[in-house]
Formats: sequence, C-alpha cells, structure tokens
Amino acid sequence: MIDLEVVLQKALVVHPVRTGHRSNVSQLDLEEAIGLTEALGVEATASEIITLREIKAANYFGKGKIDDMAALIAQHDLKLVVVNTTLAPIQQRNLEEIWDVKVIDRTGMILEIFALRAATKEGSLQVELARLGYEKSRLVRTWTHLERQRGGQGFLAGPGETQIESDRRMIDDKMAKLMRDLDQVRRTRALQRTQRKRAPERVVALVGYTNAGKSTLFNRLTDGSVFVKDMLFATLDTTHRILRLPSGTNAVMSDTVGFISDLPTDLIDAFRATLEEVKEADLLIHVRDISDPLSEARKQDVLAILDSIEAGPKHDQQMIEVWNKIDLVSTDDMESLIDTSKAVNRGEQNTLSFPISCIKGLGLDILMDGIEENLSQFDEIVDVTIMPKDYSIRAWLHEHGDVLSEEIGDVGQTVMKVRIPKVNVGMLRGRHPQIFKDKLVTPEVVDGPAWSP
Repeated sequence: MIDLEVVLQKALVVHPVRTGHRSNVSQLDLEEAIGLTEALGVEATASEIITLREIKAANYFGKGKIDDMAALIAQHDLKLVVVNTTLAPIQQRNLEEIWDVKVIDRTGMILEIFALRAATKEGSLQVELARLGYEKSRLVRTWTHLERQRGGQGFLAGPGETQIESDRRMIDDKMAKLMRDLDQVRRTRALQRTQRKRAPERVVALVGYTNAGKSTLFNRLTDGSVFVKDMLFATLDTTHRILRLPSGTNAVMSDTVGFISDLPTDLIDAFRATLEEVKEADLLIHVRDISDPLSEARKQDVLAILDSIEAGPKHDQQMIEVWNKIDLVSTDDMESLIDTSKAVNRGEQNTLSFPISCIKGLGLDILMDGIEENLSQFDEIVDVTIMPKDYSIRAWLHEHGDVLSEEIGDVGQTVMKVRIPKVNVGMLRGRHPQIFKDKLVTPEVVDGPAWSP
C-alpha cells in the first residue's frame, strides 16, 4: 500500500489523450482525475493534458513529453505523478526510474481510494483481493532483489526459485485465503437476500456514477445518516434502510458503491458480492448528475457496468432515472430538462425520469409517487373476508398493503379489497387460505354469538 499521508503530499496529474480528441471532454476528464487525486488526500500541485500521436511501448510517452514533465516535477519538487490511464507494468517501472518518483495509474489510484474508504470487514476483503491481483502483475516494477535466485544446496540442487516467483507464490496464497473469506461473505449475503425475499418489503437500490448524489438522496428519503461529501467515492459500503412510501407501506432502500468509467475489472469481480444486491433489487434508481456536461457518457458507463453483472433494463429489471442537481443548471436549461423528462415519460421508453434537487428538496414528492407507482404496477388486488378471530391479519394488511375498501358484515366479519405485492398474496394464500373463500360460512348461533369481540 502507498503511505499517502506521510510520504505523498503533492502530485503532478496528467491526462493523456490521442490527437484529435475533443478538448472540452479532455478538460473534464482531467478535472475528474484531479478529483480522484484529492480523494486520496493528495494535492494536485500541477496538472496537464498530454496530447500523443502514438503510445510508446516502453515509456507510454515520447522523450520530449517525458522531459517536459521531468521539468515540472523538478520545479515543484514533486514525489508523485498520477497518469489518468492504464499503464503497463513495464511502462510504470520505466517512468519511475526516469523521473525518480512514484508513478500511479488510474487503476492503482481507484484501488487506493477504495482501500481508504472501505469501512467494513467485507469491503476491506474485497479491496485487498483486487489490490493483490493488481500488484501481482506489477512485481516487475519493484526492486532488483526480486531477480535473485533462492534455495539450492549442493551441486545437484539446481538454481532454485527466483525471489519474484517466491513473492508471486505468497500473493497467490493470500489471494486464495481472501477468496475463501469472500465465499463466506457471498453465502451470508445470499442468505440475507433470501430472508429479504421472504419479507413483505420490496427492495429499491440506488445506482449511479460516483458523486452523482446517491447518498444525499438516500439520506433525504430515509433516516440513513450515510456520510455525504462532495468527493469521489465518499462511501463504499452498502447500507439498507426502510423507505416509507406515500401510501404508508414500506420498502427497503439500498445505497450502493458509485461507479466510474474504466472501473478496474478486478474491482468489479471483487465487489461482485456487493453488486449482487443491485441485481436482486425489485427496482433500480439510477441517480444522474444532470449538471455534468458528460452526464450522458456517465450514464452509458453505469449501464455498461450493470450489464456486466446481468442487471438493469437489458435484463428485464425495472429502473427509473433521477436527474439530480437541477439547481446547478440555468433556468432555461432546467425548463428544457423538465420538458425533455415529460417527453421521455410519454414515449415508448422503459425508463422514467424525474428531475430533482436533493440539496434544495425539489421534486422529491413526485419522485416518491413515481417509486411507489413503479413498485405497485405488478401488485395484485384481492378480496378477502376476515373473521374477528383473525383480526391480526386485518392489522397486517393495513400495515403492508393499500386498503381500497373495507366493510363490516352482519356477524362481525370484515370484507376488504386490498392492493398488495404478489409475493404477499402467495404468502397469505399459504398461511391463511380461509380469508380467500368466496362465501363466508357463518357459525351456528345457539345462545348468543359464537365469537366475542
């Protein structure tokens, strides 16, 4: 791990692009890289967009660009260079030798942020597994002692194994142990999901690009008290809270890890146990920062990651979009967004959109109505007759369903019309089949009623 607080204080952040790339997009990508650097607790003292005609196999950059950056490093006395792309291990090692500083690429940077933010044992396990997989391929860039050979006594012993082979074997052993621990985490999570499926509450999962406002929305709609900060990857660990719907019924809302473009594959694999929470949700809420000029591109990044875990609209999972931060756009743009949202909602598309501002509290009531409407579209309306001895069922229906009508019969029975989720209908039919009878069979009255209120 990199000792960021003690050794690394200031950095040069460079964003390499190929010739012909749009300058406005490049600037936004550089700003994101600076945000990632600051999320590490490192100050981006200098930053630059580097235009490349071709990528060099040995050093990634050409000699002229390397010399220019070396001058910047010397001028600001920097000890870290952040390159906002994926570097090959040999490229990373060669640049470190040329500049005599630490070099970290985009993948390494994201892994370091995740390592700093993981607050639970599960999160730490997932990050450590991804980090070891990343480091295993980069032992080539470490010190020359890794090329020494070990072992072997006597003239028949052979050369033994090199130090780098020994270190790789140690990493393999650690990764095997971590994978066993994560298998236990997956089994535990699978058990928890099974228990939630048996419960009457439906699950709503928040997804979206990092820093789009998921945790802020989560806190607004629930009593989540999740840490919120205008920073990339402020929160990592999944949190569940009860979401009280306008009708009075409940759902479970999950706040999940934020996504980002070029998210390392190893990290997606390591966090699969967490991301399966998204896959099993009854409804996805895709939170978008609509003030971000690259909002549409960010949306495609999120959809691609969802597709990789077999979640989202392509896999017949219900999803709505929340267009957050409308308070940061101009009045004209806000009106245009609202008109666009209405047009989308009237069209044939599967995804509804809701312009809101979490900070200002704008549009949240309409969003809540939209969430309930989406969750209830597959509900079932049932007619039940409940005898006084079964009145606990009546209380349960009032708590977990939407009572459309209710009447008291001649012998004290309650006739109800209730909208409830299909899963609850099946549970009621299994546990209380008598309430679904078309005709009430009244007990014979002898010297007074056969029941007492």
